[in-house]
Amino acid sequence: MTSSIRVVLVDDQALFRAGIRMVLNSQPDVEVVGEASDGREGVEVVRATRPDIVLMDVRMPVMDGLAATAEILRDADAPRVVVLTTFDLDEAAARAIQHGASGFLLKDSEPEFLLSAVRTVHAGSAVIAAEATRDLFAHIAQTGSTDPLPSSYGTLTDREREIFALAAAGLSNAEIAAREFLSEATVKTHVSRILTKLALRDRVQLVVFAYRHGLV
Repeated sequence: MTSSIRVVLVDDQALFRAGIRMVLNSQPDVEVVGEASDGREGVEVVRATRPDIVLMDVRMPVMDGLAATAEILRDADAPRVVVLTTFDLDEAAARAIQHGASGFLLKDSEPEFLLSAVRTVHAGSAVIAAEATRDLFAHIAQTGSTDPLPSSYGTLTDREREIFALAAAGLSNAEIAAREFLSEATVKTHVSRILTKLALRDRVQLVVFAYRHGLV
């Protein structure tokens, strides 16, 4: 039997956590293994339970979600973190993604979307909110403030740079395949190689990389 997706909830609103817990625990393949009401407690719970995914609120007492996300992702074999936010163009969510979060979810998302997001991130494709992430960074982008390109970018082939640009624009593997006249499997292979060469965790971090280095 396939093991369940282990989730930790970190949010200072007990009723909100209860609602999310009910949704997640209603599924045979998802299990809430821990909860916390602030970022500091969240870090401790994550280290004690070793979940696959953390659903992390941004604004909390004691330690906010930004600091907690950064601390959790410094650990070896860290779980994936998905930020919970009220606004779809939220600068705090953008900073959390820059800290390494795999994307963000609106707190008023439909239960089906929440479950789909958890499964998508757990599967490693991490395409969750890729287009929304691009819109988010476009909204808050600081003009004239970019980092120099690392040497690793120069190792990408011409084809990989083309696919990098399309992925950074928020296109899915299927959309890239149709545009480039490739199979989805080929696109997936290219994206995987790009992520490996650039030492990026997922597609969302690819978008962050593009904005950080002025490639969009």
